[in-house]
Amino acid sequence: MISTFTQDSEALGTNVLSIALIGPEGTYRRDMTSAVVGSQAKVTREFVSYPGLDDVADLLSAEFDVIIIELDSNPEHALDLVENICSNSPATVMAYSAQSDAELLVRCMRAGAREFLTAPIVPTTIAEALVRAAVRRPAARSKKAGGKLYVFASAKGGSGVTTVASNFALTLARESGQSTVLIDLDLPLGNVAIDLGITAQFSTANAIETVERMDSNLLQTLLTKHSSGLFVLAAPDRYTPVSPSEQAVEKLLSIVRQAFDYVVVDAGSGIGSNWNALFKNASTVYLITQVSISGLRNSNRVISEFFSANGGPQLEIVLNRFLPRSLGIDEENITKALTRPVQWKIPSDYLSARRAQNTATPLAMEDSPISQVIRQMARIASGLPPTAEKKKKFGIF
Repeated sequence: MISTFTQDSEALGTNVLSIALIGPEGTYRRDMTSAVVGSQAKVTREFVSYPGLDDVADLLSAEFDVIIIELDSNPEHALDLVENICSNSPATVMAYSAQSDAELLVRCMRAGAREFLTAPIVPTTIAEALVRAAVRRPAARSKKAGGKLYVFASAKGGSGVTTVASNFALTLARESGQSTVLIDLDLPLGNVAIDLGITAQFSTANAIETVERMDSNLLQTLLTKHSSGLFVLAAPDRYTPVSPSEQAVEKLLSIVRQAFDYVVVDAGSGIGSNWNALFKNASTVYLITQVSISGLRNSNRVISEFFSANGGPQLEIVLNRFLPRSLGIDEENITKALTRPVQWKIPSDYLSARRAQNTATPLAMEDSPISQVIRQMARIASGLPPTAEKKKKFGIF
């Protein structure tokens, strides 16, 4: 038998969210009830003990819009309850704990909770969460056109994919003024966070693990914001074996592209099944290579496999660490080796690159031959005209 306490049961307006509170702790329920006063929501039922899993169907028959579950009295059963309700109801499930525990937050996300609330219960925080729940409630909502996807990849390790992708994304955010996110899919050892000098609490691995329950609100909790305004979904800071399926990558990209104008992906140099998902959804793929026999050969093989002359995503080839006077291979033979012309040359600037690594300051944050070329790449990608700069030894061709 579920022990309940029913509040005023007057009919709710169609725009008012109905809330169920679940948890033995009376103080939590009183504080939560007080916090929702004045919002477009009403606590319509309190459960003074945890329902059994067999009672969930009866609980859901009331068709609550929001169900808030206290975790602390019995975390394991509460998490089972969260998962069971999320699997069987469109209601927005929020979890509450008096402790700000990162591990517990991750477990809640995996179970399907949309929000994680902590003490003290602040009315403005609850109000914001309820606004998100109200937006989620309609059965059908119009979706904006997906944001543009730019993928950076290489056919050979050590080509500088992460450096180019990170600085491109940062520059794109600054130059365009549009919402931009960088996703590190160079798993399991991606270094985007290091290149940008940030510390991320959550990672791409967390996103992949929860992708079946992912929405824009959950996505926001996983992102780290750089001082430039760029949002980042970093790779794990510890070795975490994860091999996302093509379907998981496609779903993650779909959600991210609904939330951002520009999505930049560091796909690394490890060819996998997710490259298919990335390439077929990309506006542009930037293939990073260097002038070497192995680099050009491997790039040729990738081009032959993924970029036929009859279609596919737009491909732009980027020569990184370019030294025109010491190539050993002339530009005509580079074009022949790649079966198509090169769009971008990023010059070799060892001192600037080393300084950026040692100070964890992205190259795009200062003026250098490298940052000038990347700036032009970002401006053209965002539809802006190239900047009128003095002609330099290195640049676009």
